Amino acid sequence: MKMSRTFVPVLRETPADAEIVSHRLMLRAGLIRQTAAGIYAWLPLGLRVLQKISDVVRAEQERAGAAEMLMPTIQSADLWRKSGRYDAYGPEMLRIADRSGREMLYGPTNEEMITQIFMSETKSYRDLPKTLFHIQWKFRDEVRPRFGIMRGREFLMKDAYSFDLDEAGMKESYEAQFRAYLRTFAALGLKAVPVRAPSGPIGGDMSHEFHVLAETGESAIFYDAALEDIDIDAPDAVERLSATYAMEEEEHAKVADCPVPADRLLKRRGIEVGHIFAFGTKYTQSMGFSVQTKDGGTIHPLMGSYGVGVSRLMGALIEANHDDDGIVWPDQVAPYRVGLINLRQGDADCDAMCDDLYERLSAATSVLYDDRDERGGAKFATMDMIGLPWQVIVGPRGVKSGVVEMKNRRTGEKMELSPDDAIAKITS
Repeated sequence: MKMSRTFVPVLRETPADAEIVSHRLMLRAGLIRQTAAGIYAWLPLGLRVLQKISDVVRAEQERAGAAEMLMPTIQSADLWRKSGRYDAYGPEMLRIADRSGREMLYGPTNEEMITQIFMSETKSYRDLPKTLFHIQWKFRDEVRPRFGIMRGREFLMKDAYSFDLDEAGMKESYEAQFRAYLRTFAALGLKAVPVRAPSGPIGGDMSHEFHVLAETGESAIFYDAALEDIDIDAPDAVERLSATYAMEEEEHAKVADCPVPADRLLKRRGIEVGHIFAFGTKYTQSMGFSVQTKDGGTIHPLMGSYGVGVSRLMGALIEANHDDDGIVWPDQVAPYRVGLINLRQGDADCDAMCDDLYERLSAATSVLYDDRDERGGAKFATMDMIGLPWQVIVGPRGVKSGVVEMKNRRTGEKMELSPDDAIAKITS
């Protein structure tokens, strides 16, 4: 993609209302723009990152045996009345009416809808177990939206729902999602701590929050250093992680005698990016969903729900990957892998080398070509702000010598290479 053809409205100054790093940098790098309180438009670079994060989340869900579907954002109030949650949920739910006066809502979550869909097609134990997921926009009317996408009202979420015949099956589904979450965060280059958590309005007995560690995180986490040595692929990883001490600061303060020795107790800042629940028959029973068992009886399937804030993950990634000059994207989620900079736009030789590099690089990877008629300093500042992993810089001096300058955004390392060697290094 050429900069002259896309839309990247980079800001030189930090907006006054941006309180945290990720909010400031997302605005300055031209990833998002606010359209109403807690509601954002996702601009081209931001959308590309969001899609890449979604792809990582999707891959780990499928690896865990979950099947993807897509449910609507608007739900019937009658569904929520069946479960008893419509009046209990609170003012965070956006309640609306259609032109016929039917009561509707913009879904904050989908337990009722997935139960209704699945029960209409499922009558026998042979149809279980199943885990279904979708990646869809949600709305919760936060009383005080703040911190950009970290606490917005509209957000993109992966929510999965498991259906099992018994407690053992529900536990197995829960552990599969637990492991999938840790793999997801690891694949994004993030370190996450699972913390036992209250279930809140969703309900259930088993519940964990996942906090990504970042120096600018919103909450403090206390946990046993032994947690960092547990291999997430080990057969007993989930059991060991669940049993290892990890608490948010508020809950840790209530513990009279912490079981972790002082030399092993770590305090880190964290950002909550996921929450999983196992709540048994809370919804299947209230909504009248039962299946026939192998011996001819009937049971209400047991359920779990598993949420990851996909859009919130972008904020967490920026909080964990930035410097004084801007964002430093990990390779796997960067909107483009290479930023190609033409220092002398309009110079025939520079244009020719850039056009050739752009064509060859585009055949092998993703490239953002800064072909604007701008001074070099502005182009460097823009590329540093948007944080692409590699920069390839073409100027008159280099063209005469047959070399380009390459810069690694994360390390700051610079090198001069022939165009062939630069392409080989980037695509190796």
